[in-house]
Amino acid sequence: MTFDDQVDVAVLGGGACGLVAALRAARDPGLVVAVYEKSTREGCNTRYSSGSLAAGGTRYQRAAGIDDSPGRHARDILAVNGDPASAPIVNALCRVAPRYVEWLADDLGHPVELGLDMARAGQSVPRLHTDTGRAGGARLMETLRRAAEAAPNIAFVDNAPGIGLISRNDAVVGAEVLENGVKRRVGAGAVVLAADGFANNPAMMAEHCPEAEGAFYGGVSTSTGDAIGWGLELGAAVRNMGSFLGHGLVVQGHGTRLNPVLPFLGAVLVDDQGHRFVDEKAQGYSKLGRIIADRRAVLIWDQPMHETAMHSELMRESETAGAFTTHPTPAHLAAAYSLPDLTLPADFTPPLRAGRVTSGILTTQGGLLVDPRGRVQHRTGGWIKGLYAGGGSACGISGPSSEGYMSGNGLLAALGFGWLIGDHLAARERGIMAG
Repeated sequence: MTFDDQVDVAVLGGGACGLVAALRAARDPGLVVAVYEKSTREGCNTRYSSGSLAAGGTRYQRAAGIDDSPGRHARDILAVNGDPASAPIVNALCRVAPRYVEWLADDLGHPVELGLDMARAGQSVPRLHTDTGRAGGARLMETLRRAAEAAPNIAFVDNAPGIGLISRNDAVVGAEVLENGVKRRVGAGAVVLAADGFANNPAMMAEHCPEAEGAFYGGVSTSTGDAIGWGLELGAAVRNMGSFLGHGLVVQGHGTRLNPVLPFLGAVLVDDQGHRFVDEKAQGYSKLGRIIADRRAVLIWDQPMHETAMHSELMRESETAGAFTTHPTPAHLAAAYSLPDLTLPADFTPPLRAGRVTSGILTTQGGLLVDPRGRVQHRTGGWIKGLYAGGGSACGISGPSSEGYMSGNGLLAALGFGWLIGDHLAARERGIMAG
């Protein structure tokens, strides 16, 4: 079998998962790692996320007097996701989360802070870590790409989408990629599938996530599920394919999102009559998407809430887009939105803000079944030798439906699987681990 190129580790996908896997594997100076990215211009889902990293037991929490741990973090996730079988994966990801948060700060120079003002449904303590300045996922990707560029044994190849896997004797031995439109066969000791999910693949969405039909899509164009298909061709198992990350605070007609902290600050959701119809604080924003899918809903908040919410890049983008409005009185707001029976809490402080919100879908959460080392499992048992998966290519930790998502789960799976896979590959090459 001949190859055009030969590397130790080939990573298909240059988002957060792929770059963390490459950086951790490349700590072994004897490994040559190549990252093949479909398109940095189109971006990845991490790029358009809030960049919030959920981690329990960090030094940032200890400095703030918050008692948390990986175990408590895992218990919170499992209480929400309705998927007890995911416990080994959830525990493995939660164990490494505080390690990579502090690694980002100490080794990569990422400006980390604990978001004490970022309350989310299901999280028993504050544990979302963000960048100072709240620039979001774009800043996180800049940090990771800068580190990859500085690593002498990592090659980052842009505009080079993967188009398939190469196998021999039931093991993956390489991948096919397109470089400048020319197919190249890359031999590799290990192939890591780190692509986005399939939320922009209409056929796969219709088959696996029909309840999301008609929802606004706020993810990236490159989420076409190719890597999942390659795994299936080799007999890989998949799991929770009907699970996706929804969002109930997408601003209708604009496509921007409002800060998920607003309901926890006291913002209210009303229907087209002006009546509240949900306990806003009891819902994660993914579950909220299902609740408001068939309603004409308006989110309303006051000036003190606004000042806190504007710390988020999501709100700054919405403000720039003109996605919410400002009103001096409840009567003025009610008239603007044609709400005939609006009654707001007496303690709301003007000026008031409002935005008409709808449901959206950002990413899928199902995918290839992997073990706690990120090894892709075969549907008949065991694992497919040489093949690893994380990020949107792998089954996440949000259970079988959109209701099981907890804020931070997506990047927890992306960076966590990248860390687990990269560390395993570096250790394997040094003979520390088998497999």
